[in-house]
Amino acid sequence: MGGCLVLDELEGTAEKLLSFIQDNPGCHLRRIKRAMGISMGTVQYQLDKLEKKGRVTSTRHGLYKYYFPIGLFKDNEKDILEVLTHETARKILMFILEQKSPTQTDIVNNVRISARSISWHVGRLIALKIIREIRDGRYKRYELQDDDDAKYILTLLRNYYPSIWDKWSMRVVEMFLSLSGSREME
Repeated sequence: MGGCLVLDELEGTAEKLLSFIQDNPGCHLRRIKRAMGISMGTVQYQLDKLEKKGRVTSTRHGLYKYYFPIGLFKDNEKDILEVLTHETARKILMFILEQKSPTQTDIVNNVRISARSISWHVGRLIALKIIREIRDGRYKRYELQDDDDAKYILTLLRNYYPSIWDKWSMRVVEMFLSLSGSREME
């Protein structure tokens, strides 16, 4: 009788993890562990089971493994969600989105971390094909890889990170107004 209770409890844990991943796609293992208050071993075991059952999928970049509900996101959306889960990378991406073509110095001054750290994060954003580097004389400027990515980024931010969205929403509205104004002039 006690064995059934443990089994039911584990199934309940798996369902809670699945629900968490559906609400927080692109989160990594340690974030899930912290948010759910479950031991690392249990989280890893249950996520492995969910992957084998085809209910979640994961991607690995460096030391992090990111989890997503199955079949909901394209690869580029997964990459964006992974970036949005990391505060520094998110700040850099949002600053690039907002400023359109900032230099590395602009980013350093805004995000307030070392140029070396900015360089690492920017390199990762370039490798993920979210942004691109443009040479401007002796400066490097950064902009979104594709203008349509702004819509993806903002939609994903609004849908899956509402508290962050609230902070950025007024800036985003101003940005879209400036974008639509510049397109009308063309």
